[in-house]
Amino acid sequence: MTQELMDLKTSILEGRYGDALFIVDELEGMSKQAILRNIKAFLKILLIHLIKNQVEQRLTGSWASSIRNSVQEIQDLNLKGNKTSYYINNDEWEGFIESVLMAAVAQPARSAYRGCFRRSNEWDL
Repeated sequence: MTQELMDLKTSILEGRYGDALFIVDELEGMSKQAILRNIKAFLKILLIHLIKNQVEQRLTGSWASSIRNSVQEIQDLNLKGNKTSYYINNDEWEGFIESVLMAAVAQPARSAYRGCFRRSNEWDL
């Protein structure tokens, strides 16, 4: 990102505002992707602990703490700087969760079932 900032500064100083706006758009896209990656990471942790809770029918203190922390981090990350809009809107969560779910299922399956997880004979992990 340092190169992009230097290019942005140069474009502005040289009066190439079209180039500067293009760089700003690129930086915004990079920032959004980084935020979405962080949300996915916390969502995966959240799902892992919720799955473990359901499978093992217990909730440890560390799992509860991790669940609370993940929910808070997801809420904080998802709220844009203007405090009125979100990176992931309510109607987009289902697809976003589905994109993380298989990775989240794999980890507790490995630890709880010695790596064997089957759903309608579709896969083994």
